[in-house]
Amino acid sequence: MNASEQAKTLDLTSKIATTVNLFKTYFPDAKADLKPWKDDYDTRNTVDPDSIDIGFHFPGWSRRLQSRSLLVQIRFYRDIIDERLKLIGIEIIGFNHQGQAWRLSTVADWELEGTTLPVLEIADRLKSFCRQVFELFNLKQND
Repeated sequence: MNASEQAKTLDLTSKIATTVNLFKTYFPDAKADLKPWKDDYDTRNTVDPDSIDIGFHFPGWSRRLQSRSLLVQIRFYRDIIDERLKLIGIEIIGFNHQGQAWRLSTVADWELEGTTLPVLEIADRLKSFCRQVFELFNLKQND
């Protein structure tokens, strides 16, 4: 779901802003898009309501990144006992002019998969970013 729609509490809004700032420390040229999904019937029926989705767009295609835009999906599940969202994984998808070029998922083995992969240094930056997002969202929330 669009990050802008998930920003319902001060705590979650702050964590979304921190996530964007963390990403920009690794990729300063990126522009954040808190509404990467269209607001239409088909999209609303396929988007995960318990995810925070943020798009990042770069000024041009990057050979080192092998993409021009990235979609960061922070995936949660809702604990039925205490009704809290708990982080289960992060997916980052790189897009070029042909569509999806690669994917990194922390749900499996944290390896990049795709037709054209970013260079090793960029892969390491993406993984470091993911580790920091895990730290951010796994902190105890004040009630």
